[in-house]
Amino acid sequence: MIVVFLAFIVLTDGAGAGLPAWLTTLGIATAAALWRGRRGTWRARLVPFLPVVVAAALTASVCIPTVPTTRRYPPALPFVATQHWRLATGSQVAVYHYPPANAGTRRPIPFVYLNGGPVRGISELDHRFLQLLARQGYDVYAYEQAGGGRSDLLPMDQYTISRSVRDLAAFVDRLGKDRVDVLGFSSGAVVLTRALADPRVAERLHRAVIAEPGPMDGPTAHITGHKGRPSARGLAPAMTGPRSTRIPRYAAAFGLMRLGLLTPDTGLIGQAEGDNAFTAADLGSDTASGYCARDAHRIPAEDTAQNFSFSPAASLRVQQTVKDSPSIAPQLAHSRTPAMLMIAECSSQVRQWATAVLANDPAVQRTQYVPGVGHHMWNGLDDNNDRAAAIVTAFLQDEPAPLPNYPTSAEIPAFLRDHK
Repeated sequence: MIVVFLAFIVLTDGAGAGLPAWLTTLGIATAAALWRGRRGTWRARLVPFLPVVVAAALTASVCIPTVPTTRRYPPALPFVATQHWRLATGSQVAVYHYPPANAGTRRPIPFVYLNGGPVRGISELDHRFLQLLARQGYDVYAYEQAGGGRSDLLPMDQYTISRSVRDLAAFVDRLGKDRVDVLGFSSGAVVLTRALADPRVAERLHRAVIAEPGPMDGPTAHITGHKGRPSARGLAPAMTGPRSTRIPRYAAAFGLMRLGLLTPDTGLIGQAEGDNAFTAADLGSDTASGYCARDAHRIPAEDTAQNFSFSPAASLRVQQTVKDSPSIAPQLAHSRTPAMLMIAECSSQVRQWATAVLANDPAVQRTQYVPGVGHHMWNGLDDNNDRAAAIVTAFLQDEPAPLPNYPTSAEIPAFLRDHK
């Protein structure tokens, strides 16, 4: 009965919070129980109904929300004011501003940070890195992309990688500061790479730092290849804390979505409910994959439970639009915005995701292969934040790089062979 119920959930895409699938399954199970007990005594006829009752109770739990179904936004951060900007695209995003700590060292070009996710709130670990850049004279702005953190939700069909690029352009326009420097990390680096391929957006960018990018387009997304040196995945202690995936409703919804058996806008759970339910512990080993194997037993707390925010459905939707997109290599080949690529030694990303940018963007002026760090390069461990800040600062100020320019585009084959 449970298998049949899940099959109906998939066939109906979870319509009506799963209730039609539950009623249909219950009807079939009841008819089967009646048929099985049709020749016995009245007591014997009741026996086939016992597993039906048990299965009905278990499957009914998939149809009952256990968290609010309207969005609960994280509370305000104690160390930075949250602004809410309505962009020209219609997105309303949460914005954080860290002005230069010392006006005497103020850098003339505003600095914009695009966090990873996609559709995830900015972690407190990232906020600490942004504060470090502000102390070095940068006028730092960051915004949580639509649907993430304290930003307003969008209709599910509006979560696309193209919308993310348009939101970046609209954010820069709203700043009203002519051109800006941008650091994009992980999925934020994908948004930045695609912005560089769009002349209308790229003309507003002064310099671009592409850190640990995901796949930039469909052809790149379908590459399976080398990753970095071993990460802490499978070595770090399991994350503690509540997990929504231990609740049947959310285990079914998130599991079937991840398998591609439910669409991101499934009728089983709404976007707001899914966001409310999902916890940091639900990320499982994904967090550990952002650190080197040697750091497995000292992975820092990236966030607080109160600030953590991730939209699993919207994230899958954005990733799917990347996979479905055509190659941007012809457009990226015309990029003229000075760019730097940052690659981590223990990266959990497919190496070719980064080298595709290097191979196709002629404006990449330097590559920094950063030893001793995983995907989350500014992680608060040792001097990793200072090292990352030094790499970023040197490029933005057009100063000598702290590390060798490696790999160059000519060195990509050897890099893929030697660093895996």
